[in-house]
Amino acid sequence: MSLKLPPYTFDDFQVGMKMKSQGLTVTETHIIQFAGLTGDYNPLHVDDLFARESIFEGRVAHGLLVQSLALGLFAQLVAGTTIALLEVNSKFLKPVKIGDTIYVESEVADKKPSNKYNGGVITFKHEVKNQNGETVATIETKLMVARGPAMKKNVIKT
Repeated sequence: MSLKLPPYTFDDFQVGMKMKSQGLTVTETHIIQFAGLTGDYNPLHVDDLFARESIFEGRVAHGLLVQSLALGLFAQLVAGTTIALLEVNSKFLKPVKIGDTIYVESEVADKKPSNKYNGGVITFKHEVKNQNGETVATIETKLMVARGPAMKKNVIKT
């Protein structure tokens, strides 16, 4: 039996299919750059002295940073076949600190074909886990995924 490598197309996904991403260690650089991009300089994220005195006993990653990193890890599976990200719903369950390594376990929850876009909408349920296997976030996404590469064919005009 041969295993198809990513990127996966609409037809490659089946309801119940499960996938696991590689891991990524969250660094101070991730947090500082995310704060700069978003303007979210909450001291829980950027002020070590303040954060050490908090209930977290140290700096924590922004929830939306964790979501972004997790979806980036998953996105490698559909790079080039995703037409659009339609919806994202997240729950943040545990803090992610500098030095934690996260990975994503994903499952295809639903699949609806669309002839208009030569593919369809796929609902994924993602569990973001840390290095201890603890679920730190749950994310549900709906993606429009193509049956092949999501690009216009190059046309050479003469």
